[in-house]
Amino acid sequence: MDAFIFTSQQLAKTLKSRRKALKLTQKEAADLVGLLPKTVSALESDPDRCSLESLRKLLAALRLELVLTPKAEAADPDRKAEW
Repeated sequence: MDAFIFTSQQLAKTLKSRRKALKLTQKEAADLVGLLPKTVSALESDPDRCSLESLRKLLAALRLELVLTPKAEAADPDRKAEW
């Protein structure tokens, strides 16, 4: 599952989709890495409010990795990246 994330809303949706694909509740995902269920909920609804450490822990619980690559010049001037 590769996903290009350009907005916080896309990140939230991707995290929630992955958790559901793994058939985990928010509590189960949180318990795997020592987060509170409300932190998982916040990451799935408004990740801008959460810490990078919380995101890192949830990524570990969901068996995802964060890969950073240089941003390509957008060929489409209408494509606006939030990050």
